Amino acid sequence: MNKPEEKNNPIPQGKYVPATRFENLIYTAGMTPRKNGVLIQKGKVSSDLPVAAYKEAVRQSAANALTAARGLLADQEDFEQIVSLTVYLNAEDGFEAHSTLADFASEYLYEQLGAKGVGSRAAVGVASLPGNAPVEIQLIAAVAVGS
Repeated sequence: MNKPEEKNNPIPQGKYVPATRFENLIYTAGMTPRKNGVLIQKGKVSSDLPVAAYKEAVRQSAANALTAARGLLADQEDFEQIVSLTVYLNAEDGFEAHSTLADFASEYLYEQLGAKGVGSRAAVGVASLPGNAPVEIQLIAAVAVGS
């Protein structure tokens, strides 16, 4: 179930846990594109760059969120569905391709989980993010009952 690159839970950058479970729902903290605790990309999301310039950062944030959620699955448990995905973008004024960047996260979750990786989604532009990260992702996942 866990992929080799997902063995290590994301490293909290403050006083919180990467994910919390309540019954069959797992809520992740917001995950920025950190690899081994270090941001792989910084700065505002800009219309001056092609959206593909942010693909790796979005996918890393999604991977971190999925890793945090998987960390709360018991042996033999699996996800029933990604219920909600929120993609926050540290966007410059005038940036309008929020959904296109959020698609990178949805595509990653689909690659990892199939159809159950695609749930409701919001793509939100914000004035800033921690550490000047370009993206932060939070998700809610349902654990299969009886898993």
